[in-house]
Amino acid sequence: MDKSLSLGKLRGLQEIANPQSLFTITALDHRGSLQRALNPEDPKSVGYQDMVDYKVKLLNALAPHSSAILIDPVFGAAPALKGNHILGTQGFLVSLESTGYSDYEGDRVTTVAEGWGVDKIKRMGASAVKILLYYNPGSATAEQQEEFIVQAAEECRVHDIPMLVEPLTYHIVDGPKKGTAEFAELRPEMVIETARRLCPLGIDVLKAEFPDDPIFEKDEAKMADHSKQLTEAADVPWVLLSAGVDYDTFNLETRLACENGASGFLVGRAIWQEAPGLPEAEQEQFLAATAVGRLEELTSIANRSGRPWTSVYSGEIEEIDVAEGWQARY
Repeated sequence: MDKSLSLGKLRGLQEIANPQSLFTITALDHRGSLQRALNPEDPKSVGYQDMVDYKVKLLNALAPHSSAILIDPVFGAAPALKGNHILGTQGFLVSLESTGYSDYEGDRVTTVAEGWGVDKIKRMGASAVKILLYYNPGSATAEQQEEFIVQAAEECRVHDIPMLVEPLTYHIVDGPKKGTAEFAELRPEMVIETARRLCPLGIDVLKAEFPDDPIFEKDEAKMADHSKQLTEAADVPWVLLSAGVDYDTFNLETRLACENGASGFLVGRAIWQEAPGLPEAEQEQFLAATAVGRLEELTSIANRSGRPWTSVYSGEIEEIDVAEGWQARY
């Protein structure tokens, strides 16, 4: 697919970016991971309303300081809108995928959330569609995962809404295990090759892992170079995901990513993950002070060093048809 923008996609990207054309987005689309955070001993005991209530608590603290909110369709999207917990002046993205993945002979396959679809995301007024995609270029399901993105991209084209894709690397059968030094050595090329393969399939913004694992890689010059290679491979705007790392690690990753081509971040647990473990009386104070402070610090980094998404799409924006009679051609 060609990299191109239409009016609907242009508007959607404008809505989820800040005035500097950078993405400073808070991710609150967690499902299973949030249930585990709320009750590590018995995650399944965390019911629907418990999840809704906690997402509302996070939204009330963090939404006013975000360029947009990423929310899930199961626990978050409808209650957030009905309760006016997402500002009417900001954009929001909704996840398409079901939580987790289907196992296919040891490899992973993404599926759409039950009863959900791009058409419903557009219909409820969302600014963009987000897809989490477990992907390993060497897996037996890589081609099937690529086809999933092609199909989703076509639906987003039909409904004229931008698509953000979040590929997550994983180890395949008989390969080095994720979290080991052996996997960490392979990770930069895996992340970069993933961008090279997936972005031409119709992705409008890539939500990327940091190419290196900072647990094993300490050379900032090498990490910066890998971020630069990711920028070159993506050929679309990309934002950094936090992947549950601690805040200090994500701060470093954000700085290196934005200095080398990222257009901002899409941050989740890195800014608020300590909150569920605190006594109830301390949680709101932590969110209002520590979590908001972290989000504002990351936003300053992005504003100072990030690459505006409009600069990546400058040629495509110029080519959008606004000549007389455009309404008949749209």
